[in-house]
Amino acid sequence: MVDSRKVKVDFSREDMDLSEFKGKATYEQIKAYVLEQTGLKVSSLYIAQIKKKCGLDVGENFNLAKSENAR
Repeated sequence: MVDSRKVKVDFSREDMDLSEFKGKATYEQIKAYVLEQTGLKVSSLYIAQIKKKCGLDVGENFNLAKSENAR
């Protein structure tokens, strides 16, 4: 479903054949694949959000604020 600003994608992991994936894809590889397949440019934030939603490992954020009360 495509809106003027948003793209909503519904999928089920049960329907996917994941046996061909042996290694982990980098964020740059994921971005290139999505661009090639759909023509959309995605950010690392979007990729991380989907990985969290699907229960996949997300790398540690090294760009953390130095103070505890930072916004």
